[in-house]
Amino acid sequence: MNRNKGFTMMELLIVIVILGLLASLVAPKMFSKQSSSMRKIAKAQMQMFETSLDTYRLDIGDYPSSISELRKSDRPNWDGPYLPKAVPLDPWGNDYVYKTPGKDGFPYYLASLGKDGQEGGEGDNEDIIHQ
Repeated sequence: MNRNKGFTMMELLIVIVILGLLASLVAPKMFSKQSSSMRKIAKAQMQMFETSLDTYRLDIGDYPSSISELRKSDRPNWDGPYLPKAVPLDPWGNDYVYKTPGKDGFPYYLASLGKDGQEGGEGDNEDIIHQ
């Protein structure tokens, strides 16, 4: 008698349950890493802005009125572009907030408003401020 060898339905169900359990243990850790990675990217981009803003200030004498002036400006002594590429969006696809002068005596205010793009918030929605 020639029987086809294969898996029974019970064996397949056991494998699916095991894979589901493994996925439920691994997935939350992976998604929490994504959130912290997005925040680290925003902080790194803002540090790049800081370097560009300081270089601009050294050439011009003060900080730009808008962050787009790091790419193109007709001010005297402008020696840019001060950013190698177009002004990036934050990791969540929102514009960075840039104001000069900044709050509390800082020369400028630079922030990412987090995932929700709104001021304030907690967790992924928390603002990331660089002054």
